[in-house]
Amino acid sequence: MNSPRCIAVIPARYHSTRFPGKPLALIKNKPMLQWVIEATKTSPSIDEILVATDHPQIAELAQKCQVKAVMTSSDLPSGSDRVWTTVQNYKDVEIVINVQGDEPLLKGSLLDQLVEPLLKDSEKTLQMSTLACSINPQSLLSRNTAKIVLNKNQEAIYFSRFPIPYSRVDALQKEEVCMKHIGLYAYRFHFLREFCQTNPVAMEIAEGLEQLRALYLGAKIKVVPVEADSWGVDIPEDIKVVEQKLKQ
Repeated sequence: MNSPRCIAVIPARYHSTRFPGKPLALIKNKPMLQWVIEATKTSPSIDEILVATDHPQIAELAQKCQVKAVMTSSDLPSGSDRVWTTVQNYKDVEIVINVQGDEPLLKGSLLDQLVEPLLKDSEKTLQMSTLACSINPQSLLSRNTAKIVLNKNQEAIYFSRFPIPYSRVDALQKEEVCMKHIGLYAYRFHFLREFCQTNPVAMEIAEGLEQLRALYLGAKIKVVPVEADSWGVDIPEDIKVVEQKLKQ
């Protein structure tokens, strides 16, 4: 029996509010999107890589990196919607990976770890998987960092930008209870369709975290603990931080 076909989609929108043209920004003289594509190519779990974009320069870069570019609307509300628009006509796909286009420190091995629970789930009870790592006190307090609380099966109970769980006991070490979320997702194809056909829900809007829509829909989200951290590029100043990490 053949393994389920797995497609990775890299959403790469040009008009970022805080960093316009971000996918084309140079990191050590190489466009950021190229770093992400090259890392994704090292994952043996992935059968095909697509770049979903709204800009011809980004599409041209993808083609130079020998991956297919799919033009999508600039008006799509989220990266997941961009991913779904890209793969919706691929009827033989079972697993879709949403690879963040602003994670130049990505490694293919992380994508293998991400998709492994869905590949091993012969009963297909899991709808999604994602990654997490240990959290430090600074990240715990930062509202730019998403946190996860897990159940005994390493499935997500809740995501928040706030330190969770809330405690009436000041001595509670929240670092031991929650983890830092790494924003990579693998979806069952049919669940990604359901997710994107559902309007944003109240708790998702309140937290600004679209993965809460999946929990609202009753999805089982497997959380894979990894030792690697992530450093996404949100603003131009992050480029220097990434370049320093690449030197290390």
